[in-house]
Amino acid sequence: MDVFDAVADPVRRRIVLLLGDGPRTAGALAAAFPEISRPAVSRHLRVLREAGLITAELVGRERHYRADHGPLREIDAWLDAVRRQVWEQRLDALETEVHRARRDRRARPPAGEAPADTRSTG
Repeated sequence: MDVFDAVADPVRRRIVLLLGDGPRTAGALAAAFPEISRPAVSRHLRVLREAGLITAELVGRERHYRADHGPLREIDAWLDAVRRQVWEQRLDALETEVHRARRDRRARPPAGEAPADTRSTG
């Protein structure tokens, strides 16, 4: 599973956030999610391990989970590309408006002068 799929689930995103505060055991993580079963939390932990977002260390009979933010660089790179694209579109639109305003300003007669009369008198 890739990083994007792994963080698509809100429970897994919350697990990564919880582990950002420091290592926790599987039991401590499961306690943070009383609304879901321990086996479900274990499945979420497995998905996060497979995606490389967390590591597990066996300490005695317990597994201690730690966050590994390295794989999040892939998401950062994607977000940077999206932000860059959005800004490029906005800057292109701004450039268009600036050119339009300059064109309109040049076409307008200076203040105090009457527009040239193109009608013939006669």
